[in-house]
Amino acid sequence: MFRRSKSESAPETISEAADGSTTPGKGTPGKGRPTPSRKEAEAAARARAKVPRTRKEQAAAARAQRAENSAKVRAAMKSGDERFLLPRDKGPVRRFIRDYVDSRFSFIDVIVPVLIVTMILSYSGNQTLAGIGSTVLMLTVLLVVVDMIQLRFRVRRQLAQRFPGESTKGTTWYAISRAMQMKFMRMPKAQVKIGQQLPEHYR
Repeated sequence: MFRRSKSESAPETISEAADGSTTPGKGTPGKGRPTPSRKEAEAAARARAKVPRTRKEQAAAARAQRAENSAKVRAAMKSGDERFLLPRDKGPVRRFIRDYVDSRFSFIDVIVPVLIVTMILSYSGNQTLAGIGSTVLMLTVLLVVVDMIQLRFRVRRQLAQRFPGESTKGTTWYAISRAMQMKFMRMPKAQVKIGQQLPEHYR
């Protein structure tokens, strides 16, 4: 009798499992949790589809991620958003240096017009005018050198006043390399105008 009752109960268990019943104790292991809705199932399927499986898909995903990061960095270079700037441009010290350099007049901004004038005078055929052009060019280059030396000491003094105890390693080169570019070519883009008063605090 016991053997017969066991054999008769087996089909019942199988049919109930096939029907997807969630009644506990009816041979349906793993059904103790609620059945996900159709919306949740579709979302899970989409998430699984986005996961790169092959090496080719992984490489394509990596390229897309790099492109997205590059686009964010380019946008930050124009807007000044520090979240996506390069590490060398991040922090209040570097932001102050950029603003300080951008707020002052630099002789490098007139070097291109001087070069154009010098070329015109040199090709004029007049030795006197050519000599004047060469002299003006040499004086301009000398003024640029003097300006960079002054910039170095002024930046160091300002950093000591505004950021006492902060490391100034690399700040001189950062300031000079930015000042050696004409203002419209500087990256990140200048956020202040020449002669503009800078804020007291950058932290």
